[in-house]
Amino acid sequence: MTDSELMLWSKLRGKQILGVQFYRQKPLGDYIVDFYAPKVKLVVELDGSQHREPENAEKDNQREMFLKGLGIKVLRFNSRSIFTETEGVLKKIYQTVKERLNP
Repeated sequence: MTDSELMLWSKLRGKQILGVQFYRQKPLGDYIVDFYAPKVKLVVELDGSQHREPENAEKDNQREMFLKGLGIKVLRFNSRSIFTETEGVLKKIYQTVKERLNP
């Protein structure tokens, strides 16, 4: 795992957000997502700079369309933001989990 993945994993593991279990490096179809919470159908992705390149951005779009087709919501964050905006990232994840628990 990257440093940013390690940092976020330390905040997600052990059902720390509203008692929801997250898994890391979870296979979904032909893809492996960074973090997945099946109870609320939520994927959290941390993107490094390579995701800004057009070829990779297109692959990300295809992957996101596949996941949306399964009813899975995808939250994407820049890898750096986990260090520079930790509380904001965690708040967004918390709010999304809460919304998906109580639609």
